[in-house]
Amino acid sequence: MTKYSDKVMEHFSNPRNVGEIPDADGVGEVGNPVCGDMMKFTIKVKDNRLEDVKFLTFGCGAAIAVSSIVSEMAKEKTLEEALKISNKDVAEELESLPKNKMHCSNLGADALHKAIEDYLQKEKSA
Repeated sequence: MTKYSDKVMEHFSNPRNVGEIPDADGVGEVGNPVCGDMMKFTIKVKDNRLEDVKFLTFGCGAAIAVSSIVSEMAKEKTLEEALKISNKDVAEELESLPKNKMHCSNLGADALHKAIEDYLQKEKSA
């Protein structure tokens, strides 16, 4: 049986920032066809800061916990700071993930980064 840290279990049982921002400034979606995990992050940007971050995740408990922790790590950060959130940062914040679930930590940061890149792309063409 896979052993998760208390922090992973807490974020899985009580995920933060679940949902979708209807008029999102940026949207990022990623998926892992091997395990079936899908993540969608939506962001609201104000004064170059992530004013709000929400996620929808279809996947295992680790994927849900990762999405929750990434949303918390990113909220109120500048876009530059949020883009620096790495897969390693996510794994450390979760106080360890089993090796067979480490790919989930990659998905969370990737989905966030895609949402920010989506926002920046829209700003460029506005």
